[in-house]
Amino acid sequence: MEKEYKTFKDFYPYYLAEHSNKVCRILHYIGSSLVLILLAFIVYTQKYSLFFILPICGYGFAWAGHFFFEKNRPATFKYPLYSFLGDWVMFYDMLTFKKR
Repeated sequence: MEKEYKTFKDFYPYYLAEHSNKVCRILHYIGSSLVLILLAFIVYTQKYSLFFILPICGYGFAWAGHFFFEKNRPATFKYPLYSFLGDWVMFYDMLTFKKR
């Protein structure tokens, strides 16, 4: 039976444990960075029809990290909202060199 997390604070340690492989984390970072770059490009050029690329790019890198390096199923499938938030908190932590 899956644990039900009541708060993101309780969920985040689980999220980090599901991302213990360094290559998996790096692939998440690359995907998130590309999402931000593409988002800026889309808004700047007003090519809003390209929005569909954002989840493909972001999740593509992240899921490759899970399937090929972490060897687990992405937490997104069980906890979509908390996982989305976790992606960005982990991205910020990596960007600022914060260890958890």
